[in-house]
Amino acid sequence: ERREKEQKLSKEMAEKATKELEKMQLQEKAEVKYKEWLKKKRAEEAEKRKKEKEKEREKEAELQEKKTRSEKIFKEWLHNARNKPRPVLNGYGFLCGKTTGLYFYTYVMT
Repeated sequence: ERREKEQKLSKEMAEKATKELEKMQLQEKAEVKYKEWLKKKRAEEAEKRKKEKEKEREKEAELQEKKTRSEKIFKEWLHNARNKPRPVLNGYGFLCGKTTGLYFYTYVMT
């Protein structure tokens, strides 16, 4: 009877030891998988930040190009505007002794 109890206890202890060993092995596997997942996640984050920086650089370059293009067009317009004849400030005037413009016609008609 004593031997049976000892055998039973030794079996229980062996079962507990194997369960603990399996549990430890599962924890180790879980840690390894977690570390792999974390490494992959960090790599993805780094790639994402890299792409965002690249997009930001492209956007800045595009804005700079647009700015230089608009400055160039403005300078051309300014240069051309200086050479254009100025419009007459008052459209009512005399041309060859005759009154021109809308003012004369409205004055005469009333």
